[in-house]
Amino acid sequence: MEIRATQETLIVVDARLAQSTFTNVNLTSAKFDDVKLEGATFHNLCMGGVRISDGNLSGLAIEYCNLEGVTINGVEVTELFAAYNATQNAP
Repeated sequence: MEIRATQETLIVVDARLAQSTFTNVNLTSAKFDDVKLEGATFHNLCMGGVRISDGNLSGLAIEYCNLEGVTINGVEVTELFAAYNATQNAP
């Protein structure tokens, strides 16, 4: 199934969309509940203001991303990196 150039709101329930491709898609304010994204790839992604709760992020890799304002369990990620870097550069 292909969906092209639509502005309709989709409600998808109990669907298996494995190996689907989404290109130039606006999902602003979309809601995902009980969604499996294992093995998914995200490139050129804007996730400003996104909240992830009660998730399994084991094995998650984040590369070459702006992490300003990102928090994990209330701790600023940039502060974690600063503390880590300080221990790596300590004599």
